[in-house]
Amino acid sequence: MAKADLSHVLRDEDQIKEVLNRLKRANGQLGAIIKMIEEGRDCQEIVHQIAAVNKAVNTAAFTLISSSLKECITDGSRNSDEISEKLQKLFLSLA
Repeated sequence: MAKADLSHVLRDEDQIKEVLNRLKRANGQLGAIIKMIEEGRDCQEIVHQIAAVNKAVNTAAFTLISSSLKECITDGSRNSDEISEKLQKLFLSLA
């Protein structure tokens, strides 16, 4: 018996844009953090910026997973239960 394809590609253009914007912002913040370290800036400031990047990346990941889960549940032509289970495991991997 062949294993079902449980992959999913997000189709919601608004959600894709939101995720990309967050990740691009985080990418810019990482560059700023590197510069701060190279310039010998205060550790507390650097850690604060690292925490902001972490939150931005996690929010992007949660948005991606929750949007994908919503699409999978509403798409009756696929095995929603198996895909939902897979996406729930992804949620837990971020916890």
